[in-house]
Amino acid sequence: MPGNAARDNQELAAALRRVVSGGVRFDAYSRHLFSRDASMYAIEPLGVVFPRDADEAAAAVATAAGFGVPVLPRGAGTSLAGQAVGRAVVMDFSRHMNQVLAIDAEARRARVQPGVVQEQLNLAAARYGLMFGPDTSTSNRATLGGMIGNNSAGSHSGRYGMTVDHVLSLEVVLSDASRAAFGPLSAAEAASRAAQATLYGTICRELPLLAQRNAEAIATGYPRFWRQSGGYRLDRLAGRGGPGGMDLARFAVGSEGTLVTVVAADVALVPAPRHRVIAVGHFTSSEAAIEATGDALACQPAAVELMDRTILELARTKLEYRELSSILSGDPDALLFVTFFGDTEDEAAARLDRLDALWRRHRHGYHTLRAQAAADQAALLKVRSAGLGLLMAASTGARRPLAFVEDTAVDPAVLGPYTRRFREVLRAHGLAAGFYGHASVGCLHVRPFVDLAEPGQVATMRAVAEEIRDLVLEFGGVNSSEHGDGLVRSEFNRTVFGDALYAAMCEAKRLFDPENRMNPGKITGAPPMTSNLREAPPPGGYASKIQFPGGMRAAADRCMNIGLCRKTAAGVMCPSYMATREEEHSTRGRANALVKALEAADPRAALGDQRLHEILDLCLECKACKSECPLGVDMASLKTEALAAHHEQHGVPLRSRMFGSVRALNRAGSAAAPLANLIGGARPARLLAQRWLGVAAARPLPPFHRENLARWHARRAPVARGSHGELVFLADSFTSYTEPSAARAAIELLEAAGWTVRLETAACCGRASLSKGLVGQARDRARRLAGQVAGRGPVVGVEPSCLLTLRDEYPALLPGDPRAEAVAAASTLPEELLLRAIADGRLALRPMAGTRIMFHGHCHQKAVTGTAVTVALLRAIPGAEVTEVDAGCCGMAGSFGFEAEHYDLSMRIGELRLFPAVRAAPAETIIAASGVSCRQQIAHGTGRAARHPLEIVRSALAPPPAS
Repeated sequence: MPGNAARDNQELAAALRRVVSGGVRFDAYSRHLFSRDASMYAIEPLGVVFPRDADEAAAAVATAAGFGVPVLPRGAGTSLAGQAVGRAVVMDFSRHMNQVLAIDAEARRARVQPGVVQEQLNLAAARYGLMFGPDTSTSNRATLGGMIGNNSAGSHSGRYGMTVDHVLSLEVVLSDASRAAFGPLSAAEAASRAAQATLYGTICRELPLLAQRNAEAIATGYPRFWRQSGGYRLDRLAGRGGPGGMDLARFAVGSEGTLVTVVAADVALVPAPRHRVIAVGHFTSSEAAIEATGDALACQPAAVELMDRTILELARTKLEYRELSSILSGDPDALLFVTFFGDTEDEAAARLDRLDALWRRHRHGYHTLRAQAAADQAALLKVRSAGLGLLMAASTGARRPLAFVEDTAVDPAVLGPYTRRFREVLRAHGLAAGFYGHASVGCLHVRPFVDLAEPGQVATMRAVAEEIRDLVLEFGGVNSSEHGDGLVRSEFNRTVFGDALYAAMCEAKRLFDPENRMNPGKITGAPPMTSNLREAPPPGGYASKIQFPGGMRAAADRCMNIGLCRKTAAGVMCPSYMATREEEHSTRGRANALVKALEAADPRAALGDQRLHEILDLCLECKACKSECPLGVDMASLKTEALAAHHEQHGVPLRSRMFGSVRALNRAGSAAAPLANLIGGARPARLLAQRWLGVAAARPLPPFHRENLARWHARRAPVARGSHGELVFLADSFTSYTEPSAARAAIELLEAAGWTVRLETAACCGRASLSKGLVGQARDRARRLAGQVAGRGPVVGVEPSCLLTLRDEYPALLPGDPRAEAVAAASTLPEELLLRAIADGRLALRPMAGTRIMFHGHCHQKAVTGTAVTVALLRAIPGAEVTEVDAGCCGMAGSFGFEAEHYDLSMRIGELRLFPAVRAAPAETIIAASGVSCRQQIAHGTGRAARHPLEIVRSALAPPPAS
């Protein structure tokens, strides 16, 4: 940045800090994090502010105006068209202005701040049997402000319409930083406002005149199809205000922050459906599925969604969505999801019956799956909403499915021929694409795979965009049906709307924003769609210690910013973001920060940067992103590599060395028990540990057992050799010394199931070393353990983080080592072996009628293998009622929760969902948790003891039959 520009930026930042208390960030990493949204564009902003309220938002607009720079309002940053990037001061409303201010159930309306997430509003409204009608697939992170900016719709738009149909009024900041309330105005009210000598008065006076002058263009220039989110909606200006009145709120919806900044909104709510059923039609081609849409529409569905083979095959490869394969029939080339609502279950089911009969009569499809129970619908709804992420997961290097023709819509009656012509355009240019979307409203999200780094591909992309634009106009459709114009489609608005209507839109922009400072370059006055594309990665790369497919930069750059890591109400990813609501604490934020560092001239030095270290610091290394992120970004491994580089430049902290050697510490604690427990529990000792080592004094240390696992095993009476073979039991570094009862229970169960158990006590798996960036130490330990256990049969253990390190980390730590590959393949959860033994009749469990068990799974287990086998084993106890709680990460994460600077955040994460769920469970409910850290955190945070699932199963082990 040139000297004068840098100085001006510093002065701007200082001025903004005087008026915005919620945070002002102008550092290079923050600017990079906000230079991207979920589109193919990147523009570095001037800086980022986080307003706490409407006053601070207005002050930010005023301050930016004083410096002559633009502003850009931003929600979740999930825009697919580039609306949320620009050379401006970005105002992030998601961090602080994220409250549902009021719900009037009787009037069916809610007042919200712009950073409220759609799912958050729906959860609040659900108490009254209500919801917000438009339902985007990004509902778990999309903000209402962003939905208003885009005029978003969603899968049920055929029933509920678009966001514009549900906005009642808006509180806005105008381009001169004045405040205004937009909503329906009668003719008298409009005249009163128009008389004011303010920008708001000028708008109220001049905008109706502009509409009158361009009445013919407004009547004829808009596409004929109703599902329109592009351009300014001059056709929506009149309406609810009555004759001679106007509605500026409806006009502002879809304006992408180019006219006003929304700081609050009143939105209409609709009754939530009482009953839902889903029919899933199986088809041999996408064309056959589209042909069946007419019959579906005749049955008055709430939604009809298409998913083609490309998406289906990707779903089968992901742990999160693998359940779908087990419920489909055959190998469909396309699926049609048809949803019906009803006031009664019979009413909804009757519509499904009618559809089934029509499809049979007209020979549409070869099978119809009926999902009437909520449990049966869960897997379907999950994969249906994941189309974008699944398609993005098919990216290889720089070849990615790009959003540049993904938002067209035509009348469903012509969707078949339109889709055939669409495919012909792609074939002519040699492009492949996945097809999915809202067949009920003629909207297909088509994302061709393009490598913009290859010569000629940018020109190909533009040619396809122009041909599809002309094609959709030929079919009377819309070029933008719910994703907005942004940088990708705004250039085409003159062609789409015609010269006269486009000129009227430009005049409206000047009326609202005379200085062109409200998110300029979107909708009108846009640069070419091929400007501001993300740059191709530089040649060369960073030689990482851990092996990443394609290299470390490619592993970080798999993130395509769709923002699933910003969800807050379900799943595990991303626990630190859920607690802080800060972009840099999301998987996306960390991945983008790493990309910046790895693109530096000296990436090794950049990885040692303190600001980068701050961004990575709150990653709990839970690995949830590896499974829940559709792109499979493995931030835990990336952080390990970055920590290793940081250590090389700054040295290894004593505490990191201590936690990396936790096996030796725990062994020593066990040998010195119970004296070690007395010392560790004494407050003076804990205060000293906090002062000198940074170990939180508030966190209880786990009690050591003198009778540790190895001693117990050595003193046991000999056990007869099992009939089912031999396995290796990994005596992990934690439970072996602090909770040996869990391992004892597992060993006794495995022996009862016919296995001969060989205890491996000499080597550490290396998990603790990896968590502290001690890659060399971890590799040495992995090499030693792999050498000792490879080829000795299944390898099992009771601590998922240790056992699954063998499966998940060893191949990357020891690439090409056949012993590492063998150990990874042999690593098995003991639950899997025990379930097989029960099925084979080798293991019997006695009834525990009426026993309630609430299970919380370990994050690494959820990420690598899933928790289904553990839940199934608990449910194999006759009479047991087992519930798996969706409580995210416990917040402990091994050493993370012991570290003084992380203790408070650790407890905040636990309080998000896990602690309340445990406290709410009846006293007689048994709390089960597979991770040692999880059990420690539950006990500390709730005062309730949690047991390892295998201890519970061991208590149900039936005695062997008398000989």
